[in-house]
Amino acid sequence: MAEQKVKNENIKYIVRLANTNLDGTRQAVYAISNIRGIGYRTAEILLKKMNIPRNVKLGELEDSKIEEIKETLEKKYSEIYPSWTLNHQKDIQTGENLLKVGPDLGVALQDDINRMKRSRSYRGTRHEKGKKVRGQRTRSNGRKGLAVGVMKKRGEAAAPAEVGAAPAAAPAAAPAPAEEQKK
Repeated sequence: MAEQKVKNENIKYIVRLANTNLDGTRQAVYAISNIRGIGYRTAEILLKKMNIPRNVKLGELEDSKIEEIKETLEKKYSEIYPSWTLNHQKDIQTGENLLKVGPDLGVALQDDINRMKRSRSYRGTRHEKGKKVRGQRTRSNGRKGLAVGVMKKRGEAAAPAEVGAAPAAAPAAAPAPAEEQKK
């Protein structure tokens, strides 16, 4: 017989952090890494600095610990943690190294792209045209729309014939190999 899972009354099944609903039944390090802008390594560093075991389930944490995580993500992460863990370094307006999470990251990225478009930089024009931005090749990859097949250049033989023109003469047959001539 299959055993039914008993619901644990001490666990919160949905935890809200950085405008994101997180699964409270997952390990804290994996659940926190589901927030946009926070990867596994950043979540691991966050939990280690806060003395939270990485394998504890996120829903089993006390409300005070969850509030502490929330405050750290919103305000003081960039002050406490190393700059290489931050995802918005040298902000164009403030010059600070910041960690943007959730919808703030999407807004910041869109602002950066719009700034590049306005300044008509190379990257901005590539974004406008919908082409590859970071130097990838575009000859055979990244095609979308109608240009699916590859058209190869052909010689004059494949040129369209004029109406009423005589067909081109067939090339002369090549001489037979020496072995066949002996027979």
